[in-house]
This record gives sequence, structure tokens and C-alpha cells, in this order.
Amino acid sequence: MKDSRGQYHIGLIIGQAAMSRRKSSTAMTNVKRRLRNSWDLARRKNKRRRKMGILVISRHGESEWNLLGKWTGWTDVELTEKGRADTVRLGALLKDIKLDEAYTSALKRTHQTLKALLEGRGKGSLPTTQTAELNERDYGDLTGKNKWEVKAEIGEEAFNGIRRGWDYPVPGGETLKDVYARVVPYFEREILPKLQAGENILLVAHGNSIRALMKHLDHVPEADMAHVEMPFGQLLVYTFGPTSDLPTNKDVLSVEIEAVNA
Repeated sequence: MKDSRGQYHIGLIIGQAAMSRRKSSTAMTNVKRRLRNSWDLARRKNKRRRKMGILVISRHGESEWNLLGKWTGWTDVELTEKGRADTVRLGALLKDIKLDEAYTSALKRTHQTLKALLEGRGKGSLPTTQTAELNERDYGDLTGKNKWEVKAEIGEEAFNGIRRGWDYPVPGGETLKDVYARVVPYFEREILPKLQAGENILLVAHGNSIRALMKHLDHVPEADMAHVEMPFGQLLVYTFGPTSDLPTNKDVLSVEIEAVNA
């Protein structure tokens, strides 16, 4: 009996050990499964994080004061019929670009441009943020004056300095450097994080607020800013990666339009 009981107890111990190994194996399998699920989730999150964001930039269409050759600045004028029609055609180039939201200046010519772009795109409205940080350059005492009459008065060199210079003063107004100082910090604070998160954003602004942003995005030296233009009928398309403070790629889309006095 002793031997029998001894064999019985040994068998029990062996059986318990086997059960313990099976439980341990099952527990290990469960741990591995949880780890695998965790890794799969992390990979999916990383894949989402790796999504590229797109910034599409458009200048507003021809305005009433563009047509008259006047410096407009912060004066809240509207688009001409031609400006609206040209912008609808430009918007058709956006049909294949998924957009998540839009940014405009506080001036209605950009609001009307956004509406026309979306009409041409044919895909409804977008959540929109309006901000004065994207407003046109304030032309101060020159606001409302005819550009070409002023050019005749002051000469071509001073005229070009006012229009295209980086830090050329305008009485009561802003330089392009001043515009840069409000546009770029706003972009970095409010828009860039969304691009890095993979959102696609449409930005509608003005000739000089866009030029200021182009200086930043395209690494343009101050001395070369006189040659930087943002014409009507053009879309700038910048691509951003998840860790990109600056774009990794740039494309230009455009439609042909008749020249205006911009």
C-alpha cells in the first residue's frame, strides 16, 4: 500500500505539474496575444500618424478695386463677376483633393472666393475659420489710391519698393515684414499641427499675406522677395509629413485668366 500510495501521490504530483505547465502555457499565449494586439494597434496608429497633410493656398479672385487699380489693403470690397467666374473654374481643379477644413481672412473677398472655389469643386461646404491674421497688408495712407497714378508721382524705384519690398515703409501701414510677423506665427500655431496630423486644409488669403507665407514655406531670402508673386488663377499645393515643420513637396495648379490690374 505504501508503494501504491507513493505511486499514487507521485502521479498526482506529475498531473498537477502538467496542469500547471498547461496553465502557464495558456497564460503565456494570452500574454503574447495581448502583445500582438497591442503591436497591431500601435502599427495602425503609426500608419495613421504617417499620413501626409496637404495645404492648398488660393489668392482671392479679382476684386472691385483690383479692377480699378487701387491699393485695397483692409478695405472690405467684393469680387467682380469676372473674379467669381474665374474662381469657379479654378475650383474645378480641387475635385480630386479631399479637404477637411478651410481658413480665410476676415475680409469678404476671401469668403466669396472660398464659396466660388467650393462651387467649382462641386462638393459642398467646409468647416471654416476666419481670421484677421491672414488679412491683406495694410496700405495705410495709400489705401484707395490708384497704383499707376502713384507710380507716376514717385517714380518706378520707390513704387517697386512699396509694392514688392520686404521692409519698405508705408505711412500709417504695414511692411511685408510686418505681415510676415502675424501670418507665420498664426500658421505655425493653428494650421501646421493639423497638417502634421494628416488633415488637408484650404487657405484663401491675399497677395501679400500669401507672399509672406511663401517666404517661410519656400525658404525665400529677404533679398529675393521682390520676385515672389501670387497671381490670380493659381493654387499652391504643399505636402507635409507628420514631423515636417516645412513642406516636403510643392505643386502648382492653375487656369488661364485674363490679366487684371493687381
